[in-house]
Amino acid sequence: MSSLASMTGYARAGGAVPGIGFQVEIKSVNARGLDVRMRLAPGFDALESEIRRRIGKAVSRGSITFTLSVDREGEGGRVVINKQALGAVLAALEVLSTQVDAERPRLDGILSLKGVLEQHESPLAPEAEEALHAAILSALDKVIADLVTARRQEGAHLAAVLRERVDEIAALTKAAELHPGRGRDAILERLRLLIAELIATGVGLSEDRLAQEALLLATKADIREELDRLGVHVASARQLIADGGPVGRKLDFLSQEFNREANTLCSKSNTVELTGIGLDLKAVIDQLREQVQNIE
Repeated sequence: MSSLASMTGYARAGGAVPGIGFQVEIKSVNARGLDVRMRLAPGFDALESEIRRRIGKAVSRGSITFTLSVDREGEGGRVVINKQALGAVLAALEVLSTQVDAERPRLDGILSLKGVLEQHESPLAPEAEEALHAAILSALDKVIADLVTARRQEGAHLAAVLRERVDEIAALTKAAELHPGRGRDAILERLRLLIAELIATGVGLSEDRLAQEALLLATKADIREELDRLGVHVASARQLIADGGPVGRKLDFLSQEFNREANTLCSKSNTVELTGIGLDLKAVIDQLREQVQNIE
């Protein structure tokens, strides 16, 4: 039996090889499906597909953001002027000089603009690059494991909350089933009153028409089918929570089915008390569905 998992979590780890340190960070929030976003340090795009594969193998839902930052010690490579960016800046300055009476910017000011100067890291030897990639992927495995643990810990808390909500739904369903308003005498009295109203307002109603109206009213007052379905849904919800795993979508669908039966119960209710039970059901179901949105 696997446990429920939340879709929220966070983990971070660091590592180093000679001359280079790095940090990896992963965080997860709710999403309809699995959405993995990457923020990789320049020059590490080759790792993207493997990072996605390992994350996708570990989690099935959530908006995942993975960040890799790298810090190279000592010599930082060579600085290169981005001629295209510099040309765009100089062209813009030329246009502005005809419209604004201001002192022209100094060279250091122009070079400090983002994108004008680019730093190109010196390439690593193949052996050093392989060692760095292996260390990053090892750190990746650690943060994925820590993320899964965090999501399961939160999932255990959510499972307890979901069980409480389902128990409340079961109790309210039982209360509706035992309510005196569902009894034969109560329904017959309600029918007598409604038929009396029909006779008073409907001139010349035949016995057949009265019988049809009585049957319609009796059918409308019967909530047996809704109560049975609520009971089946309660059993299904309890089983899904007990089974665990990525059951968030199934629980979300089940909460919609709960709500549908509660709505029908309210519409069929023939007493204020039964309507109140139906409204309490809807409130608890809303709470259930709100928590279900966090489940993987």
